Amino acid sequence: MSFTGKPTYAAGADLPELAEDVADLVSIVSPFETALLDHLGDPQRSAQSTVHEWIEDTLLLNADTLNQSSFTPNAQDATSLTVFNGSRFQVGDLLRPGNAAEVIFVTAIAANVLTVVRRYGGTPASTLSNGIKLTILGNAALEGADAPTARFTNRTRRQNYTQIFTATCDVTGTMQAARARGISDEFEFQKQSRLRELLRDLENCVINGSAPAATPQGSSTVRRSMNGIIRSISTNQFVPGQGGFPSGGGGGTDLSEAVLNAALRNIWEQSSGRIDTIVVNGMQKRRINQFVTPAQRHLTPDDKRLSEVISVYESDFGTCRVLLSRWMPADTVLFLDSSRIEVLPLTGRSFHFKPLAATGDSHTGQLIGEYTVEFRNEAAHGLVRGLSTT
Repeated sequence: MSFTGKPTYAAGADLPELAEDVADLVSIVSPFETALLDHLGDPQRSAQSTVHEWIEDTLLLNADTLNQSSFTPNAQDATSLTVFNGSRFQVGDLLRPGNAAEVIFVTAIAANVLTVVRRYGGTPASTLSNGIKLTILGNAALEGADAPTARFTNRTRRQNYTQIFTATCDVTGTMQAARARGISDEFEFQKQSRLRELLRDLENCVINGSAPAATPQGSSTVRRSMNGIIRSISTNQFVPGQGGFPSGGGGGTDLSEAVLNAALRNIWEQSSGRIDTIVVNGMQKRRINQFVTPAQRHLTPDDKRLSEVISVYESDFGTCRVLLSRWMPADTVLFLDSSRIEVLPLTGRSFHFKPLAATGDSHTGQLIGEYTVEFRNEAAHGLVRGLSTT
């Protein structure tokens, strides 16, 4: 027979006779990870001004490009070669055209025209073409000759701008005094939540931010903002299938090992450093994980776990940690030398809390921080964009 006593489900509308059972815990469901900031770590110094500057230098370039569409007598025997930058060469330079085995010897220079000896030292002939790269192997000096004319490079000054990140907390005296579920101090909880949001926004701006086109240092009407990493990369931007860069998987724009390694190789050729960090969103992380699928062994009955995750990608051009960041554009992969990147606070302006004067019955304060990105040697980094997102 059915139960005839008093159960919980008969305790009246909305169970008013029973004590409320609410877990003493508040869970945050919104994403706030800062994978790149965590990877870069804390800076060793701070910025000293709202316009943060640093100085970079380069070595003398040891390559140039032929700027010549016709050759006399022909492309294998021509001894007068026109280049884009004759100042990069000296009499006595040994040159290699493209990837050929031929060595070319420079005997005279007039502006951008080089007079040369072809097939120097009995090396095999090669066929020259407009746009071919001429690499300077080195210079052969005459014994007892006078010192050559001094050559040098000029250092360049790079800059970025600080950006202010701020949020306000305001809790009534009554709310602060009332007993709340899951927290012991409402004002402290609001501070922690706003700080998580500001850190999330800082990473997002470090990756995607852009300074104003006009008055980037800010004014009473212009809000100052930093140039992020993507905005700062100009030398090594690659698109699958364009500008001689290989296509992706299946000849399209899918991220593939061919695309990944081509980017790493091109960046390595531009810089003395090596890429150690690859930053991707969820879509491109899955593409990288699939690199192992063709070589994955067959499972046996004893196998308890199937792993298809790549956290470190090792190549000839660097061993790279693969970072998953929610804030990366879906069609883009970043290749970074993390030793050349720092996220700096302005002196005394790292994230902190500042109480504000109360104008009524409430607790009020402001969380504030001011940061910039020091992105050194932009040619040491790169990105691939235009990748498939489906």
